[in-house]
Amino acid sequence: MRRSGSVLATCGHLVYLEIMRTGRHFGVLALMAIGCHGAQSMDPANARMTEPQKKAAVFLDVLSVPSPGEVFAAINKACRPNWATLVTPATAPVTTERPQLALAVGVLTANGYVAVEAQDGQQVKNVGRELMSLAKSLGVSQSLLGRGNSLMEFADNNDWNALADELEATENEVKNTMMGQKDRDLVVLTSAAAWLRGLEVATGVVLSNDSLQGAGVLYQPELARRLATQLDSLPDRIKSGALVQAVKRTMETTASLLEAQDTKTDTQRENYTTIHHDCSAVVKAILSSSMKAPSTVSSPVPVPTPSKS
Repeated sequence: MRRSGSVLATCGHLVYLEIMRTGRHFGVLALMAIGCHGAQSMDPANARMTEPQKKAAVFLDVLSVPSPGEVFAAINKACRPNWATLVTPATAPVTTERPQLALAVGVLTANGYVAVEAQDGQQVKNVGRELMSLAKSLGVSQSLLGRGNSLMEFADNNDWNALADELEATENEVKNTMMGQKDRDLVVLTSAAAWLRGLEVATGVVLSNDSLQGAGVLYQPELARRLATQLDSLPDRIKSGALVQAVKRTMETTASLLEAQDTKTDTQRENYTTIHHDCSAVVKAILSSSMKAPSTVSSPVPVPTPSKS
C-alpha cells in the first residue's frame, strides 16, 4: 500500500504501522500502537500518550477511525496471516433500511481490504459491485461510478497497491457524499461497522497462534468506547434499531474486555475469543436480509485453531 512508514514499539516487539500522515487516521493509529497491551516502558518509542493527547489525537471528528486497511497493515507487520483463508463472499443484504445499508458498506469495505491482502482480484471486483449497489440504494452512487470502474481495472491488472488506495478513496467518497446529504448519522454506522469487521478479522488472526502474536494491534479500548458513545448519540429512530443496538453492545463489551489488562495468556485468549464471537455474530446479522438482533453471548462462531509452529 502506498503509505509512509512509521515504526512504533508495541508489547515488547516492533509493529510497523504504515500510516497516511496526510489523512485523519494518524492520531488513532499512533494510539493503536502506543497504547498497546502491557506497554510500560518509559522509552520515548514505548511511552504511552497522556489522556489529553489521546483525546486531541483521536476524537477530532466522527471519522477518526482507522480504516481496515490500516489495521491489516499493522497485523501484516506483526505476523503474516494466510489472507486467502480469510476471504469471505461479498453479498450485500436485501433491505430498504438505511441504517443497515450504511453498516453493510462498512463491512463490505473491510472485506475488500481482506481480498486485496489475499490478492484475490475477482473478490475485489465482487466487493466493488456490491458497494456500488449499496451506494445506489443509499442515493450516493452518482459520484462513485468512476471509482467502481477503477476498482475493476486495477483488479484486472493485479495492481494491489492502487486497489488498496482506491478502496479507501471509495469508502471516503461514500462518507463524504453522505455528509453532503446531511446523513452524518449514517457515516457513524459505516465507520463503526468497518472497524468491527476489521476487529473480527484481526482477532481471528491473533487467536490462530499460541503466543497471541499481534495482540498489540487490538488494544483500542478508548476507540471502542468512543464509537459506543457516538452510536448512543444517534437519533432515536436510528439507535433504537436492533442492529445498531447490537453493534453498540459489542463496542461496549469489547472496550471492557480490552481494558481488563490481565497478563495471563489464557485470560487474554478468552477475552479475544469473546470479542471475535461477538463481532462475527453482528457482522453476520448486518449482511443478512433480516433486522433481527444477533445474540452476542456465547455465539457459536468457529475460533481459529492456534498453529503449532
